[in-house]
Amino acid sequence: MEKNYQEIIKKVEKNLYNFLYNMDERYIDNLIHTVGRSAAEARSLAAWDWTHGVGLYGLYKSFEYTKDEKYLKYIEDWFDDRIQIGLPDKNVNTVAPLLTMACLYEERPNPQYKVIMQEWVDWIMNDMKRTQEGGIQHEHAEMDNNQELWDDTLFMTVLFLTKYGRLFDCPEYVEEAIYQLMLHAKYLLDTKTGLWYHGWNFVKRDNFAKALWGRGNCWITVFIPEFIEMVELNQGEEEFILNLFRNQVEALRRYQSEEGMWHTLINDPSSYLEASATAGFCFGILKGVRKGYLDKSYMECGQKALKAVINGINEDGELMRVSYGTNVGRTLQHYKDIPLVKMHYGQSLALLALIEGLM
Repeated sequence: MEKNYQEIIKKVEKNLYNFLYNMDERYIDNLIHTVGRSAAEARSLAAWDWTHGVGLYGLYKSFEYTKDEKYLKYIEDWFDDRIQIGLPDKNVNTVAPLLTMACLYEERPNPQYKVIMQEWVDWIMNDMKRTQEGGIQHEHAEMDNNQELWDDTLFMTVLFLTKYGRLFDCPEYVEEAIYQLMLHAKYLLDTKTGLWYHGWNFVKRDNFAKALWGRGNCWITVFIPEFIEMVELNQGEEEFILNLFRNQVEALRRYQSEEGMWHTLINDPSSYLEASATAGFCFGILKGVRKGYLDKSYMECGQKALKAVINGINEDGELMRVSYGTNVGRTLQHYKDIPLVKMHYGQSLALLALIEGLM
């Protein structure tokens, strides 16, 4: 592999590592003055939330590929530091770091981590807010989101539930994860395109603005190959899930831009091209081909996306053109107005794509 490619990966890793240890003062201020959180609550959320969870997973993927235990030390130090600060309130998004904690535990068992994971997984199974039909309600730090399903939930919470169930031989957790995937597919899938809507509301019985949002879809493209790799599915389950994946990726191939990217509203070329979704799609497509979930004709699409990701990384190792955290919108314009900023998940998704490009 070209030295330049390896240097790009090192820059992205360093940038992500440094960013993970920074707490966002703007986020803290917003939680205190807009949402009404106490200073301590705001600080813990700024130290431990879904953005960090996605970021940590990128560093773990670096360990998986290189087997260099320095990455485990980075992750271990991060968890120990954040545990000292204090874990935030439990919600869909704050579960996300536990996926990497479970991966770390598998390599370096730590009784403290097991206690934390057991507490949170018990909460997911018994006390986490549910929608009609037993769906995981996408409550997060700022909004209750009553009776709402979001596509983000599958990566943020369900993947940890799956990993924990496999790690500790708890089949009931895996069965719950399979159910959540199927229920989310039932209400979020756009059967016309094969793409996924951002959200579903059981109260109004609608998909809000019917947004085929880029990063929301990328969570699915990342989730499915990771999920299938973790679980033992019966033939019917596996075929159902693989068809979801293949239909989505076929739609993505149709909507990919000449630059190799995707628009933040996938089917709307008037919306801006967005890099974090592109990186997530790149990872899922390349991994799907490598694992045999997709046929080899999709390699061209994945490689085109990989080139776009590489071209989108600046000299400091930052993936540019990443959209800020996005709540479900009531209008399509909502998605077009989300600003572009530097975020942990952009860095991590870029890292996932780059590492998969080496596989």
